[in-house]
Amino acid sequence: MRMKPDYYNSMKIKPIEYITSNKMDFCTGNIIKYASRWNKKGTPVEDLRKIIEYANILIEGELIWMNLIQN
Repeated sequence: MRMKPDYYNSMKIKPIEYITSNKMDFCTGNIIKYASRWNKKGTPVEDLRKIIEYANILIEGELIWMNLIQN
């Protein structure tokens, strides 16, 4: 059995349940995970930066895709 950190126990819907049931990709799933816990864990600024980092990865991917279909 997997250990669940305390900051997830108070949530009605756990991030992993939401992510898997909606078949989210890795980056989107991590954004959900960090957004769900950023103010419940001891490293709020680090978690907020990770949200931005994963969002930037998604943005770069979209820009590359948009460039490919335009050419």
